[in-house]
Amino acid sequence: MKSTLKNIIEKSRSDDKAYADKIKSELASPSTTEDRRNFLKKTVLGGISLGAFMGMSVGDTMANVTSKVQRNSSPSDLKITDMRVAVFRVRGHNPIIRIDTNQGIYGYGEVRDDADPRYALLLKSRIVGMNPCNVEQVWKVIKQFGGHGRLAGGVCAVEMALWDLCGKVWNVPAWQLLGGRYRDKVRMYADTAGIGNEQRFRESMNRRLEQGFSWIKMDLGIGLLANEPDTLVNADFWKNLPGGLGQYAHTSRPGSLEQYMNYGNALHPHTQIQITPKGIDMLVEYVDRARSIIGMEMALGLDHFGHFDYNNCISLGRALEKYKLSYLEDMVAWMYTDQWKRITEAIETPTMTGEDIFALNGGFRELIDARAVDIIHPDLGSSGGLLETKRIGDYAEENGIAMALHMAGMPVTLMASVHCAAATQNFLCLEHHSVDEPYYNDLVIMTGPNPKPFYDNNGFANVPLEAPGLGIELNEDECRKHLHPAFSQYGYFEPTPEWDRHGSHDRIWS
Repeated sequence: MKSTLKNIIEKSRSDDKAYADKIKSELASPSTTEDRRNFLKKTVLGGISLGAFMGMSVGDTMANVTSKVQRNSSPSDLKITDMRVAVFRVRGHNPIIRIDTNQGIYGYGEVRDDADPRYALLLKSRIVGMNPCNVEQVWKVIKQFGGHGRLAGGVCAVEMALWDLCGKVWNVPAWQLLGGRYRDKVRMYADTAGIGNEQRFRESMNRRLEQGFSWIKMDLGIGLLANEPDTLVNADFWKNLPGGLGQYAHTSRPGSLEQYMNYGNALHPHTQIQITPKGIDMLVEYVDRARSIIGMEMALGLDHFGHFDYNNCISLGRALEKYKLSYLEDMVAWMYTDQWKRITEAIETPTMTGEDIFALNGGFRELIDARAVDIIHPDLGSSGGLLETKRIGDYAEENGIAMALHMAGMPVTLMASVHCAAATQNFLCLEHHSVDEPYYNDLVIMTGPNPKPFYDNNGFANVPLEAPGLGIELNEDECRKHLHPAFSQYGYFEPTPEWDRHGSHDRIWS
């Protein structure tokens, strides 16, 4: 024991000398800022060398050796100094922000998939100078710039980055800062291609089984019926408009009224498309074929039905009941609480919505209070980030409603979701939208002692048990391969001085 302790002490002396030399070098550098210089001076005054513990008892010495002291941070003096961005092409475009501080510590956040990075950059001038450890205070400053769908992307990205920063400062995982964890592994469900192509569908389903998933989701939209006679009522009118029956129609042509008023931009009750008995039978057949491949034991959810009213939702929902589906997702738009309640009360299959709702009081509370759905479905890129999503989940739990998490982004959002899921008791499953991308796991490097890959190819994500913050660092070499050429002006986290100026009075009340 004495020999072991002596070796530890000698190693510590060597480490202390290297650390002291590093501080001296940084203090002498003309590029070191005054804030950083003051912090380093405090570090020197407050630093304790392990070699000085030779006179202490073995127990006291070992207690000091094993303590987790973050020697690179003085939390009370921490300030946000910069925000930078890089946009990657993983699924559409994926903006990642990095929030820097005066102490060299930084945090990563992700603007929701396919959202504009400027939603985050707009917030830079509002948060520079604030202490990133005051997460809730910063959140309340920027919350007013959030909105439903991807409008919340910037606010949520900042919130994620703050928890990453806080965890690094205090040397604890983000889940610990949220109150602790309920699980060490987070169950995932895989987004899976629909059955439009029989061979592709079978290959995809079998691949999910080989990948170890016990929960999958597939699309079952009326687009499958677009070219089938006698399956849809009133569809031809919409087919002839730009975008046809595509659920996501572009609205990028300025001044094009017809482009805006197409099917993809018409809310569900406003199309008056109906599904005929033949159409319902065909959709039921698709689900039957899926069940014949994966069996009845695997959890199966359905999404992307198309834009039709709640009466048709009920008819289709009842026809699908014998397949014991895990949920029917986003059958109508989330804001139609009364319609959701009618659907939920009329069918036995669980209903689910919420990936585009911003904040507990932005729509989740109303859905939960009305018992309008069986499962809420936040996306951390829209719902408000980690803490707000935990609040949403906790409120749902109090009212007997479960929570699943939507996720179609890069590993930054995925890991933020893993921490939130670990800390929320009524959590069911987390979406993995890029499980078939061979490079996806390589975009990040897991941190902390004994790091595990975030996904073990077994249908579960590993919760980082000891790694600080989100538990990841970007793998620069791999990430640079996937920079989006359409956003080349941002480079790989290049300076953003054009966003430094704060030019408005932002308070939303008088």
